[in-house]
Amino acid sequence: MNKYSIRVKVNKEWRTAEVTATETLLDTLRNKWRAVEVKNGCAQGDCGACSVLLQGRPVNACLVLSVQANEKEVTTVKGIGTRENPHPLQTAFVEQGAVQCGYCTPGMIVSSAALLAQNPNPSQAEISEAISGNLCRCTGYAKIFRAVADAARKTKPADRRQ
Repeated sequence: MNKYSIRVKVNKEWRTAEVTATETLLDTLRNKWRAVEVKNGCAQGDCGACSVLLQGRPVNACLVLSVQANEKEVTTVKGIGTRENPHPLQTAFVEQGAVQCGYCTPGMIVSSAALLAQNPNPSQAEISEAISGNLCRCTGYAKIFRAVADAARKTKPADRRQ
């Protein structure tokens, strides 16, 4: 099988890899670049656990071929905030109890960060639409909605940019 050399900016750091034409961005992120914060939930684009930002837009990494990300920028939840300097969304998810098992949390935060970057004051319906591709089996979503709304109130304009 043919191999292709790709170069992707992951969380502001350029990375390279040899990939096949059918290798997904999810597989490359997790297996070659050890971005284990990107979860493999369904591998079919149904759950959103693998959500990342590709050029600032949320995508399911399991549906994007690695070659499609060549020379582009990918942001995972680790690129949104750190333990030392968390993004307001990360803080709000903890404060509002929106984290249960934690499996969906990285994808939820990535999708929510994309929303806040575009819409600093989203309605409940807009939050619902933004995270509609992210499934959570633990929280019932009410705490997640509260966390996103709380982060929107607390987010400075500089925090909204990815």
